[in-house]
Amino acid sequence: MNSSISNFNVSSQSYRDSLSSAVAKNVIAVALGLIINYINGTLINTFRKHQIFYLNPRYILFIHLVLNDMLQLTVTISLLVFSYVFYKINASFCCLLITFAIFTTFNTPLNLAVMAVECYIAISLPLRHAELCTIKRTYILIGWIWAMSAVSTLPDVFIVLATEPARLFHSTIFCERDNLFRHPISLKKRDVSYIISLIGVWLTLFYTYFKIFFAAKAAKEDGDATKARNTILLHGFQILLCMLTYIAHIVNKALFYWFPKHYSHVAFVSYIFIQILPRFISPILYGLRDKTFRHHLKKHLLCTVRTSIKPWTRAKFMLLC
Repeated sequence: MNSSISNFNVSSQSYRDSLSSAVAKNVIAVALGLIINYINGTLINTFRKHQIFYLNPRYILFIHLVLNDMLQLTVTISLLVFSYVFYKINASFCCLLITFAIFTTFNTPLNLAVMAVECYIAISLPLRHAELCTIKRTYILIGWIWAMSAVSTLPDVFIVLATEPARLFHSTIFCERDNLFRHPISLKKRDVSYIISLIGVWLTLFYTYFKIFFAAKAAKEDGDATKARNTILLHGFQILLCMLTYIAHIVNKALFYWFPKHYSHVAFVSYIFIQILPRFISPILYGLRDKTFRHHLKKHLLCTVRTSIKPWTRAKFMLLC
């Protein structure tokens, strides 16, 4: 996962960035992260203030995705900044950051697959939606998402603890996944788990998309079914970008071969597309496209603007929220 973060600051001095280039890249990454996290924070605040969202599995899954994306962006951008500012950091701290980054990155496609299934049930099985998609089952599914990420990630930590000398965790290393989880078993397990996830998520997406597509055709392009179909397509595009993480090490090798003189710059663009852009799509899917969420979001933002302009009428406008 983290190879897309670190490979544009490779250890070879000939590929290290100049000061101006390093500052520009860090400013761009941090600025994008702050903008996306601010938008996501506004969505979370809107969700928190309105009871209607607590009773809908779709919004619970969405807000979990938003929270996960905020954590993922914070950790991965921190790793990027650390790679430029400190270059090497404590191996124990690196292990904690890498593990959390892998967790949150692995969660995203799984969460999107579950959201696609919920969307399929709402359109194709509307009479059973309330029975199948309960609040309790939604939280259980979120727990299973984290459990599956743990099954994929924690064995790497145990392998490091079992095979590496204790002094490794007191040393400093350049913080990337392959520098820490470098055992051949970890590398093989990574490839196998990524392939299984890739196949499972895409089969889920294709199945739900075509089911919704035929449901829309049968209903003569019913508005809800058509919107659900478009949502699945957006999920597919988002997951396609997320899945690039699974082949990031292959992509970076190809970039190094094709653009050896500009590898650092091209790899940074790769990082933006793989790590940051998919997290920008999430707020658009439900925060802006969904009518209910958009209505409450606008009302919340309107109240925020008005109370900031006229603080002496704060109590009056709080009633609007």
